[in-house]
Amino acid sequence: MASDDAQSTDQPTLTKSELVAYISQEQPQLLGQDVELAVNSILDCMSRALVGGERIEIRGFGSMTLHYRPPRIGRNPKTGEKVQVPEKYVPHFKPGANLRNRVDENYKGK
Repeated sequence: MASDDAQSTDQPTLTKSELVAYISQEQPQLLGQDVELAVNSILDCMSRALVGGERIEIRGFGSMTLHYRPPRIGRNPKTGEKVQVPEKYVPHFKPGANLRNRVDENYKGK
């Protein structure tokens, strides 16, 4: 996992290319090109589902839905000037119980 300079914290980040490499190592019978095609296909299918307003549910992992954000008055952080922020829909991920428990167990006592 690589470090992401765009984030303010020093958390490691798993990139798509690293995911493909990891799966290729774990499944040596699969060609790297096939793994990359599969990962890209899955992500594309998930993106199309969200764009179409569908809910994505992967049992044991989590679900993704769209959340509506109404228009509001915001502030420009540099100038303090009021700015109109338009309405938007944003993807929202809710982890499943299995994933939540695995993450919690890993970080207990650290």
